[in-house]
Amino acid sequence: MLKSKTFVRKTRSGGVVKIVREHYLREDIWCGSEACTECKQESTVLQTDACLESSLCAYPHYLIPDTNVVLHQIDVLEDPVIRNVIILQTVLQEVRHRSAPVYKRLKDIIHEKEKNVYTFTNEHHRDTFIEREPGESANDRNDRAIRVAAKWYSQHLKKLESETEGLKVVLLTNDQDNKRKAEEIGLLAYKCEEYIKSLIANPELVDRLALSNDDKNEITNSRVLFPEHLPLSRIQAGIKSGAFLQGTFRASRDNYLEATVFVQGEGEDSTEVLLQGLQHLNRAVYQDVVAVQLLPRDQWVAPSSVVLQDEGAAKDDDAEEGEEEKALRISVAEAAKKPTGKVVGIIKRNWRPFCGMLNVSLIKESTRHLFTPADRRIPRIRIETRQASTLAGHRIMVSIDGWPKDSRYPNGHFVRSLGNAGDKDTEQEVLLLEHDVPHQDFSQAVLSFLPKMPWAITPEDMAKREDLRNLTVCSVDPPGCTDIDDALHCRELENGNLEVGVHIADVSHFIRPGNAMDKEAANRGTTVYLCGKRIDMVPEMLSSNLCSLRANVERLAFSCIWELNHKAEILKTRFTKSVINSKASLTYAEAQMRIDDASRNDDTTESLRGLNKLAKILKRQRIEKGALTLSSLEVRFHIDSETHDPIDLQTKELMETNSMVEEFMLLANISVAQKIYDEFSECALLRKHPAPPPSNYDVLLKAAKSKNVEIHTDSAKALADSLDRAKVDGFPYFNTLLRILATRCMMQAVYFCSGMDSDFHHYGLASPIYTHFTSPIRRYADIIVHRLLAVAIGADSTYPDLMDKHKQSALCNNLNYRHKMSQYAQRSSVAFHTQLFFRSRGILNEEGYVLFVRKNAIIVLIPKFGLEGTVFFDGKDKTAPNLVFDEEIPSLTIEQHTFHIFDKVKVTISLDDSNVQHQKIRMSLIEPVIPGVSVPAPVVEPPAKKPKLEQ
Repeated sequence: MLKSKTFVRKTRSGGVVKIVREHYLREDIWCGSEACTECKQESTVLQTDACLESSLCAYPHYLIPDTNVVLHQIDVLEDPVIRNVIILQTVLQEVRHRSAPVYKRLKDIIHEKEKNVYTFTNEHHRDTFIEREPGESANDRNDRAIRVAAKWYSQHLKKLESETEGLKVVLLTNDQDNKRKAEEIGLLAYKCEEYIKSLIANPELVDRLALSNDDKNEITNSRVLFPEHLPLSRIQAGIKSGAFLQGTFRASRDNYLEATVFVQGEGEDSTEVLLQGLQHLNRAVYQDVVAVQLLPRDQWVAPSSVVLQDEGAAKDDDAEEGEEEKALRISVAEAAKKPTGKVVGIIKRNWRPFCGMLNVSLIKESTRHLFTPADRRIPRIRIETRQASTLAGHRIMVSIDGWPKDSRYPNGHFVRSLGNAGDKDTEQEVLLLEHDVPHQDFSQAVLSFLPKMPWAITPEDMAKREDLRNLTVCSVDPPGCTDIDDALHCRELENGNLEVGVHIADVSHFIRPGNAMDKEAANRGTTVYLCGKRIDMVPEMLSSNLCSLRANVERLAFSCIWELNHKAEILKTRFTKSVINSKASLTYAEAQMRIDDASRNDDTTESLRGLNKLAKILKRQRIEKGALTLSSLEVRFHIDSETHDPIDLQTKELMETNSMVEEFMLLANISVAQKIYDEFSECALLRKHPAPPPSNYDVLLKAAKSKNVEIHTDSAKALADSLDRAKVDGFPYFNTLLRILATRCMMQAVYFCSGMDSDFHHYGLASPIYTHFTSPIRRYADIIVHRLLAVAIGADSTYPDLMDKHKQSALCNNLNYRHKMSQYAQRSSVAFHTQLFFRSRGILNEEGYVLFVRKNAIIVLIPKFGLEGTVFFDGKDKTAPNLVFDEEIPSLTIEQHTFHIFDKVKVTISLDDSNVQHQKIRMSLIEPVIPGVSVPAPVVEPPAKKPKLEQ
């Protein structure tokens, strides 16, 4: 033991804990080289026959990168070419403190066997540990520790000269001072850039280098385009004094010169600050945490109605203010003004690798090009690459390195190519990366926790569970579903009452707290369903086999069982771990046919009829309490079995059986929520749905008023009742449209920890308490709820993290984020497959309804396809007609014709693929006929019939 430190720390309960930290040094830490005969090594990682060929060092060598090289050049280190790397413990610890995403990537590199990356614990080696000297900064001490460890390796390998044929170590550092000090003690030290550029066989690696400060100075010019960012100390003082506000930067999708900063406040005190113009945006990028300063009131403006996409030729760094900025300011004079500000500093960058496409420079032999991200909210990025001709037409990934104040665009570097733009697999990869969906194969560490096959229920399992295999249990799901979470049963009891059971897959039996599989599931948070593909939260052996409640196999379940009377009133509720044997796996349509077929009287059909009868009563009771019945159009694609292209699409039809299953899932979730909250009031994982602020309903109220219908929004019940009454003679689809619009007014439902919040209410369900219990195969929240319920009924033991409200709250934040990104990914997948569908269809004519009215366009809903599109009445290639927009009604008058929300129209639908990266569905008006605006209806050949396969 080298030294011991003792200090005391206060606990949350107010007590004091004495902590002793001891630092041990060892002599038996091996070097990891296969060439070494001196260390008594159990295993070796570093090889001698696969060293890189460099014009700087023409001998076998290992690389030791310092902390800054790891932090800034992680893309290079990840390349398969880079092997035989020594990561020092000092570097690993520094990276962990400074960047969690880079630390995770570094750990992944270390675990890749083919990379031969060895972690050397220099802080515990007797010959490489150093103490911090008086007056020495922590950073300088760590740099010295890295040099000392590199020197030790150099001398250690020198002793083995006869076996290693001149094997050496090379220190990679971009710090000039560190490099000089390393060379003074006889070390081989190179800047990362000069070493990478020296690699003879791999010139393409240069493209992956993040720009150094020297490179940034070369690329930019002398003219300052943006104000200087304030230092963090000034920012913190300004926030404290109220001179600055801190918030999240949200760039506009439609206008690259406009953004808002969301400033989080207490309760309803959150505000949005509007930013307009390049200088006021001041190099902030979407999702950065920024400091903003409010402008004087006389400089406040309103959000612009101008649509501006920065997609033309590269703007010059020293170009004067563009016409677009001037148009912005002119266009806002008449509208309502909002608090307006400017970015004065960046508190935290939220940069990630971005997907997109290269705009190849027109200058011959140029290596500098602009990259256009797929996400319109991200600015274009300037990169250097020698592979431009190869990368043209490809989807690629690029990282931002920095944004100097004298550059129109941020500087970045090429990370990797994803494949040809428009290719299905490439576009799916882009979709997953852009929505941050973890989709890599499950690691061996995760798979190692799967049960050994063949698996069977053991006598020990049976001893702790109720045997419900005799019950007539069945599942009802969409067609093709293999991850069956839930099954149901209903039977009459001897006392005349009814017993209903909801049986949920017991996933928490297989996934134990804290192991690699549990951590992976917690990180993924949810299964993501794309068109024709599913990204599982847990390995397939569990999701589609051992946990799936398939027919005629014994499965472990967690059961919620009620005794109800024939009025669907709950008399008793109990929860138990169980073993079930489902008698049938049915689709919604199959279950509906059984219920409707009077000639069928088997146990499963009778059980379904009992469930259906009770579900109707439960639904009526819920609606009487004020639960909302909203509407959204979901589409199902029919996929060709060979090409996997969509050959047909239709909106999903809902049957009584959909509602039947939903009612009992809701009932189980409410029952479990109450139980876990009663037992664990501080750490129950619950789900709430906040009531929307009154302003959210503006568009709904105006739309209803345009048809002389009154909607009340002072409570969920008032809204539900007025939606039920909303009818227009001769317009049966009006009520559905109104409910679709009401859905858009709603807030997002979120997970939260009961000890960290006081508002539990679920607005949409009109329930005082709610959680998720019924889908543990596809939602991690449900696994936590299962664990809480198991502890509450004495069926399992607890563990510290389960009872820690702060850890539960952090978990909820991740689950909310993953759930939101999963929804966005699913929508993007539908949009992409819709484009594929219309690509093969040419031009179609369809009827639709006006859903929104804008200043220069109408947004049209096509019910047949569940598709929304915009009909523009102005454009670069045509003269704008006379447009009059009335925001109050709202309406848009064009050449004597006035459009209102819900008006029926006829449009042509086609795919506009002029921009490969941002393909979109284009709509043009056919009816009503407006001279100079409507297009003649094209003759459309009906598509050839193809065999259909529903997937």
